[in-house]
Amino acid sequence: MHMTYKPNGICAAKIDFDVEEGKVYNVKFSNGCDGNHKGLASLVEGMPAEEVAKRLKGITCGPRASSCPDQLAQAVEKYLGQ
Repeated sequence: MHMTYKPNGICAAKIDFDVEEGKVYNVKFSNGCDGNHKGLASLVEGMPAEEVAKRLKGITCGPRASSCPDQLAQAVEKYLGQ
């Protein structure tokens, strides 16, 4: 299943990803820190969705209350709640 998520409080404007058989694939962020997003996408590729949410939730970015990893966790949690 393909998901598109509009994050809040970060540089990225959109997060796209797929979940197949409970695992996260093809994470793509629109805008923001390209290298960090590619690294994050590579690290979670093929990881169980529950594990992605668990590991990334609550990570902050400097003074911000959230971060790209945290917003990805929230996007995955939204998927899991469907």
